[in-house]
Amino acid sequence: MLNQATVDRLRQLRLTGMAEAFQTQIESPGQYQELSFEERFGMLVDREWSWREDRRVRRQLKEAKLRLVACMENIDFRVSRGLDRGQVMSLAGCDWVRRHRHVLITGATGTGKTFLGCALANAACRQGFSSRYWRLSRLLAELAAARVDGTYNRLLGQLARVDVLVLDDWGLATLTHSQGMDLMEIIEERNERRSNVVVSQLPLEHWHAALPDPTVADAILDRLIHNAYRFALHAMGDSMRKLYSSFNQHDPGEA
Repeated sequence: MLNQATVDRLRQLRLTGMAEAFQTQIESPGQYQELSFEERFGMLVDREWSWREDRRVRRQLKEAKLRLVACMENIDFRVSRGLDRGQVMSLAGCDWVRRHRHVLITGATGTGKTFLGCALANAACRQGFSSRYWRLSRLLAELAAARVDGTYNRLLGQLARVDVLVLDDWGLATLTHSQGMDLMEIIEERNERRSNVVVSQLPLEHWHAALPDPTVADAILDRLIHNAYRFALHAMGDSMRKLYSSFNQHDPGEA
């Protein structure tokens, strides 16, 4: 009875991981009888830490709304498409996020751009950073709607606080002047404070022409390009969608 009361009290204190670990020790006493009190207590604390860390990661991944279920370990380097394993995996530790640097990923459809972008955001979540995925056209539509209903500044504030913002389908359509200004607001608010991952089918040299105003284009690209890691992917053989389909059966997206 005393043990069960302790388990119940741990749950009331929201020490769920510790409660589960203590329950395990109660149910299998023979496995733990030779351990000291300090060792057994340390195991309880470790379980609680792991439980909270796992819950945090799951919450941040849910809030990130990544288009693909992608992680760095599942990036396929067997296909030659312009990915340097050393450079890519050096980003897994997220020092680029701590230094507020950006990642620019370009390439044709099917080269794995979105998968790489989502994998980087996934790694950031696991390192304790917040992430958020947006298709650029959808984000600009949300900003236009927010301007009408009076929530524009609040949405801009939310975007400014995200550690890693993934902007997919950059340059898919030429922006209007108003959209260009909204994009400038986003980039300016995040400049040297947060990191962006930009994914585009357009080669980098064509980004300027896809923005409506040369002056705005200069300002946006100046804030992105000179502080960024760049990956220009090219297609080789089968589309990467086929290779990554096992990870994203529900939504193959643009792998």
